[in-house]
Amino acid sequence: METRSLINPAGRAKSAKLALGALHKWKVLGVGVAANASFSATATGIPTTAIWMRHDYHLSNAALGLVMGSMGLGLALSELPWGFATDRFGDRPVLLTGLLSTAFMLLMMTLFAVPAGGSVPALPLMIAAMCVTGLLGGSVNGSSGRAVMSWFKDGERGLAMSIRQTAVPLGGGLGAVLLPWLAGSWGFGGVFGALAAMVALSAGFAWRWLHEPPAAAASPETTRADAAAQRGPLADIQIWRVVLGIGILCVPQFAILTFATVFLHDFARVHAGGISATMAVVQGGAMVMRVWSGRYTDRRGNRRSYLRGSTLVATASFAVLALAVAVLHSTFAALLVALIALAGICVSAWHGVAYTELATLAGPRRAGTALGMANTVVYCGLFVAPIAIPHLLAAGSWAGVWAVAGLSALLTYPLFPKAARDR
Repeated sequence: METRSLINPAGRAKSAKLALGALHKWKVLGVGVAANASFSATATGIPTTAIWMRHDYHLSNAALGLVMGSMGLGLALSELPWGFATDRFGDRPVLLTGLLSTAFMLLMMTLFAVPAGGSVPALPLMIAAMCVTGLLGGSVNGSSGRAVMSWFKDGERGLAMSIRQTAVPLGGGLGAVLLPWLAGSWGFGGVFGALAAMVALSAGFAWRWLHEPPAAAASPETTRADAAAQRGPLADIQIWRVVLGIGILCVPQFAILTFATVFLHDFARVHAGGISATMAVVQGGAMVMRVWSGRYTDRRGNRRSYLRGSTLVATASFAVLALAVAVLHSTFAALLVALIALAGICVSAWHGVAYTELATLAGPRRAGTALGMANTVVYCGLFVAPIAIPHLLAAGSWAGVWAVAGLSALLTYPLFPKAARDR
């Protein structure tokens, strides 16, 4: 007699739903990458147009730093509220609201914040416009990060979050290649219009594919993390240490992203094409290293030791750069370009690992708040760094600027948790 196994229809439906979720999580990750890349092209791409903005808007170095830093101020002010909103209302509504409003703001800048007919927008208008763009764009980081944490299991999160974090250099690299050409050929109307289109397109992807994950039984690790997070990330000193470590370690990265173009132009005498290529190499190298580091730490379970080691590598790269600038001059432009690229890559490789560790400490249900905390500190750095650099430069030299950047990287070493508690 033939024996036939009976499959519970409810079990079959549940299996199909989980299988769909296993495939759909990569679409969710793609949405996160698209959203972060489009806004990164704005936040870290616009600084690559620094020498064109300085010329077209008739700005001094100090005024240029203030304009560049104002977007960081907006991001710093909005990241934590957006994180709270994400944990309260969910990933989808927050991400869609933020992307659509950011696209609208960039469109308004295209129409009303570009030099035209000999008229230059007032400095306060540019500062306000960049700040509001940052306020709205702050929605992207926490909401997309929480979505990835919700859809991926712990053994996959390092790689997934690192892939999501590649969106930052991906967008920055795209901006480094595209925006200087647009600024030189079409003016800042072309710059802001292209960015508005990118952000609007990523909002369309979010509308189509970003949904809550299918209900599944929580793993013991997730349950423990969520239970520990009930008191809230704001009351957890360990989370605050990682938050501060992430924020301070981003300062030397922002020094590269906001003023490397000025350094290469003014000190190393590199032409515009070389500047764009150098910044694209920095962003491309950061992408590769972020994916590698996520996969490497997932396999080895050594996120904490990797983070502490990354601070030392970044410090060493800036020390070498500062020394080279102190003893060399513009005839060694190729070496200076290589050292700038090396420092930029070294100080950008750790992001996905750090955000994974932070979100794991907080638990998926509080990940939005924890990521908002980190990004608040990060974008305080984006506000302060471009404002401080012109003053450091006026008081000393480019060697001093890069030495201070290296020192800030070294200060983060004791903030990241010790490796003794690695898995």
